[in-house]
Amino acid sequence: MKISIITPVYNDPRVSKALDSILCQEYEGEIELIVIDGGSDTPTLDILQKYQDRISVFVSEPDNGIYDAMNKGIKFATGDIIGILNADDRYCNPFVLRDVANAFKDSQTDACYGDLVYIDHQDRIVRYWKSGQCRLWKFYFGWVPPHPTFFVRKQLYEKYETFDLRYPIAADYELMLRFILKYRISVKYIPRVLVKMSIGGKSNRSLSNVVKANIEVWQAWKNNDLSFGYLVPLLKPAQKVVQFIRARSKKLNQPVDGITDGVR
Repeated sequence: MKISIITPVYNDPRVSKALDSILCQEYEGEIELIVIDGGSDTPTLDILQKYQDRISVFVSEPDNGIYDAMNKGIKFATGDIIGILNADDRYCNPFVLRDVANAFKDSQTDACYGDLVYIDHQDRIVRYWKSGQCRLWKFYFGWVPPHPTFFVRKQLYEKYETFDLRYPIAADYELMLRFILKYRISVKYIPRVLVKMSIGGKSNRSLSNVVKANIEVWQAWKNNDLSFGYLVPLLKPAQKVVQFIRARSKKLNQPVDGITDGVR
């Protein structure tokens, strides 16, 4: 089973950690590494050039934002399965893609996802996103899988289309809402942490972006003709509060490598 991993990047030297976490995967199948760079300057471009021999597809040109870069990567992808790992994210350990491939051994599985932790600049966990099993009713209470852990069969992008650029902040939310709730694809939950995400993502960078993101969430429900989504923008932020509380209650303010629960 061939897995394509798309990494969009723009002037972020942390991309080296993302690429290292992909290249160290202990997976016997083929990994296609696709890097879509938005036209970075040094030092990011210098870092990317060091990986050229191990990158399957490398594009460096201006784009219309991160979701445009992801869409470019999807067009280049030739794998059976597609995952997306941003420049400031990392796979938690070398067994992530092995577990993902195992999830797709069931031919009925269209997509899979797992858990995610947010880490600070000292690699300490500050937020723990424990996804839990997918239940469609959860979407009405603000639930959604963490997108960096979301792996999809390539044919789904061909059938249900890619990221909608009308949502500059919440296109990942809209895509998962469309795939899972609207089109009822079959998803499988991998009950362990798959990805470490650095704090400070675009949707949480400022109060203004938080407001814009939640407006886009409401628009995603409306534009997909999904009913009863008008309360989701109010309920979705509550999910984040729970994630902060979970991190504290489990005393996970330690280096992420200290997690042992569910990690192989």
